[in-house]
Amino acid sequence: MPRSRARGDRRLFASRRRRSGPVRHAASVAVLALVVPLVGLAACTPAPPLPSPTPLPTTDAPTTPPPPSPVAPPPVLQPAGAPESIASGLDAPWSILVLPNGGVLVSERDRGDIVEVLADGSLRVAATVPGVAPGGEGGLLGLAFLAGDGDRPDRVYAYHTAESDNRVVRLPLGGAPGALTLGAVEPVLTGIPRGGANHNGGRIAFGPDGLLYVTSGDAGNRDAAQDPASLSGKILRVTADGAPAPGNPFDNAVWTLGHRNPQGLAWDARGEMWAAEFGQNALDELNRISRGGNYGWPIVEGAAGDGRFIDPVSQWPTSEASPSGLAVVGDTLFLAALRGERVWTVAPATAGGALAVTPWFTGELGRIRDVAAGPDGSLWLLSNNTDGRGSPEDGDDRLYRVPLAPAG
Repeated sequence: MPRSRARGDRRLFASRRRRSGPVRHAASVAVLALVVPLVGLAACTPAPPLPSPTPLPTTDAPTTPPPPSPVAPPPVLQPAGAPESIASGLDAPWSILVLPNGGVLVSERDRGDIVEVLADGSLRVAATVPGVAPGGEGGLLGLAFLAGDGDRPDRVYAYHTAESDNRVVRLPLGGAPGALTLGAVEPVLTGIPRGGANHNGGRIAFGPDGLLYVTSGDAGNRDAAQDPASLSGKILRVTADGAPAPGNPFDNAVWTLGHRNPQGLAWDARGEMWAAEFGQNALDELNRISRGGNYGWPIVEGAAGDGRFIDPVSQWPTSEASPSGLAVVGDTLFLAALRGERVWTVAPATAGGALAVTPWFTGELGRIRDVAAGPDGSLWLLSNNTDGRGSPEDGDDRLYRVPLAPAG
């Protein structure tokens, strides 16, 4: 049975931070979208030709089908109200996981707890992951969900720092919202190099292809990011059991290379993959991810115009971003900013070749670690003021809900 947490009042109460509603704290800016060749997530070998279809019998009716009706793209969304505190008292939270059954789990980095957020805002510990070795930026980090099939139950995947490496594990999920259970831990992917104090990456997500994507930092070994044989400084792509996925470009788990410390993963309505990445001293990045792409670290930081590397689609000074979680709601990217203490919205490319990039809630909630699509079409935010680098207030850290509405 999961143990209850007894460390003070864990129930909902109003935030004491100043909030001014859904007011943008800077004008929207147009950031040039760089044309990046896209490569599909599937293997490059063309499919064999299909057999010729059997002719239909001749009739007097017309045989030419009408042209398909155009499909309207999802709307561009923006915040339409002030953030509402759903839960408080989280300790160095890192990842939000919204389950298909309506349950909500949050990882706590330093405690190694996977916490369930109950409907009334209270919290209960669903599991404490064994073997978590917190320190610096390491600990219990990303969470992901995979539905059961056949005799296999639903599973929660978790990325965590261990004594000798970073690794992905999974736990069978049972119960209903309010009483979720997590079973014994099973290793899935081990041997990802860990940093002494930072650059551990840590975001995990299942893509539209059903494969598991994992971000790894360079673990303080800059040159390893350019080595396709190393798991450091990469986005990895593996099966649900941790094996290198078919079609990977280097015949191992590596999908892309040249990353410093990516911490956000998301797919848009067109199936394109995006990643948010910490820069060093100058520029943070939002990248469109392509199979086998080299994103330049440590040779370049930000857009360099070097044909050997893929430039970011958008970039920010590190003081305005330090990006972590990334989510898509409708057709809009939402990016959590730690040092920047804001949420960035990134609207799709327009016919003019630009992205509309807008900051929201600047300085109102403190450091923002993660964002997620809520079960009701809202945006959920996870503050991160208790991670040792923020200025926590009474009740921190918190899970917030933000209503969204079409832009314009």
